[in-house]
Amino acid sequence: MSQLTVAKFGGTSVADADAMGRCAAILEQNPTTRLAVLSASSGVTNLLVALASGEHQPDSRASLLQQLTEIQQGILERLERPEMLTRHIEEILHHIKELSDSAAISPTKALHDEIVAQGELMSTRLFVELLRQRGTQAIWFDVRRVMRTDDRFSRATPDLTTLAAAAEEELKPLCEHQLVVTQGFIGAANDGRTTTLGRGGSDFSAALLGEALEAAAVEIWTDVPGIYTTDPRLVSEARAIPEISFSEASEMATFGAKVLHPATLQPAVRRQIPVFVGSSKAPEAGGTWIRNSTPSQPLFRALALRRNQVLLTLTSQSMFQAHGFLAEVFGILAKHKISVDLITTSEISVSLTLDAGAELLSEEVQAELSKHCHLKVEHGLALVALIGNRMSEVNGTGTRVFQALEDVNIRMICYGASPHNLCFLVEEKVAGQVVADLHRELLPA
Repeated sequence: MSQLTVAKFGGTSVADADAMGRCAAILEQNPTTRLAVLSASSGVTNLLVALASGEHQPDSRASLLQQLTEIQQGILERLERPEMLTRHIEEILHHIKELSDSAAISPTKALHDEIVAQGELMSTRLFVELLRQRGTQAIWFDVRRVMRTDDRFSRATPDLTTLAAAAEEELKPLCEHQLVVTQGFIGAANDGRTTTLGRGGSDFSAALLGEALEAAAVEIWTDVPGIYTTDPRLVSEARAIPEISFSEASEMATFGAKVLHPATLQPAVRRQIPVFVGSSKAPEAGGTWIRNSTPSQPLFRALALRRNQVLLTLTSQSMFQAHGFLAEVFGILAKHKISVDLITTSEISVSLTLDAGAELLSEEVQAELSKHCHLKVEHGLALVALIGNRMSEVNGTGTRVFQALEDVNIRMICYGASPHNLCFLVEEKVAGQVVADLHRELLPA
């Protein structure tokens, strides 16, 4: 493992020239940081997604393009509009206009990714110029040269073998001598067409690049000073966690904590690379280190909440003392690339939850499932996950949790599959209060 550090800066961290300046200061204070991975400036991706969706009204497209231009021009003005960079940004904006006009006529997934990727291409160009004006030698690198993926546009899967070889050949030599600035979130299929890794994919990109470069650490700079015991917007008493294990952090990311993309830790775990999460707005506040193991392993560490859950209950008499029913159900879900979270079974029924299931559960999926069973679909639910250690091994854990929730109608419980979590489903309207009550009882200051 090298001493190289990879630093990722999110959209709010590069929202404007002042924000970019704070990121530059962070890099200047750590000479081991040789690769900076950037998201698009805050708000840009949403505008590009709207343009890529096939907006038919010319006035609406013009308005979106104007907003996009104003964000870029605001940063260029602070950089005193260097001629070459200004011309390059204007060319990208013109390219976006042409692409969005095409999307209005015939939107495609490939065109969508090409449009959306322009945000990272612009933010990284602007950031390199800002670094140079501050006296830091930095070069711009197109991550698509190394981040090869399949052609599943908008949710592309990186080719790890190709990434490792390409990073060793093209990226690592550059990082040995200077700071390299590149893009998160985007990649390229084998035919060269631009792909994206999905929303939140910049964290994942940084971790993948850290793995490929055998980095000593990956830093995720965002707008909050680390990982908290729960969302501070829900519970004012929530507090930052100085250090947390990979297992605990993975559970938190999977079950709704917004600080990390759920896939981020997979590359770090494979290479045992520590991950730091901190605020670019207040780097002096410290943050959270995520490591393979930590000296402190409390029974209860944190709470995560994931809203917009859908509960499916599939009932069939053919389940009784039979085999193959679950295989048929999961075969249908797998065909439509639908991932299941929680699951419980009885003699003649199975209940399972889907994240953002209303979007995934198309009429086609429901029709296929209904051929095999009676299907009941329930909305308006939220998943609460209690994260900790040895939770399925310590006597009385469940008692302590459910005594705090004696007045709550719990729709589903999953406990015992992992020593690091206890999950349950509640009505979305009471989810915030459930988290607050559990935090007060189980995670007091």
